[in-house]
Amino acid sequence: MSAPIAVEIAHTAARLAVEEGLEWGAAKRRAVKELGLPARTALPDNDVLEDAVRAYIGMFCADTQPGELRALRELALLWMERLAQFRPYLGGAVWHGTATRLSDVYLSLFCDDPKSAEIALIEHNVSYEPDSTRGLRGETVDVLSLSSRSPALGEDIGVHLLIYDLDDLRGALRADSQGRSPRGDAAAVRRLLEAPAEPSEKITLTTPHLS
Repeated sequence: MSAPIAVEIAHTAARLAVEEGLEWGAAKRRAVKELGLPARTALPDNDVLEDAVRAYIGMFCADTQPGELRALRELALLWMERLAQFRPYLGGAVWHGTATRLSDVYLSLFCDDPKSAEIALIEHNVSYEPDSTRGLRGETVDVLSLSSRSPALGEDIGVHLLIYDLDDLRGALRADSQGRSPRGDAAAVRRLLEAPAEPSEKITLTTPHLS
């Protein structure tokens, strides 16, 4: 794929991700269709798309996005505190700082018993929908999806709980291609809320303490 095509796909996908809340994979595939490119056109990697998303936010959403991101992080932290026994880690756009009010919250739970988180939701009368998705190593993992009200945004936000075994935790914290932590625990999210990251800010990797 030539560089100009990759950039065009990335910028179109960035618009779709920000304006419609599409996940990045879906946004890239939609971008290929909108641009009239062959279905098998190679897609830009996520680093290229992330740069395009940050640029789009900086150009079109600079006034609103920081507040929306903060509201989503506050909601994420609320659920992390509720689910503390399952070692929750925040990932995705809400963690990396590219989320808007259309973004969902993605929490990875690392459980001694894979069914324990689901049982906890049932015991607390939390409505959810079970599903599955690709996990850290491409494996299939269970997802529990629920809707939660954000007081700051005044609307319901999707919260998705990805269920992993406890043994998966160490691998989940390896640095990404840019040397950043791919997800953070509740303490890390609190630090972000105390000193909110700008959309263009990079989150540096810190060595976690596993318990």
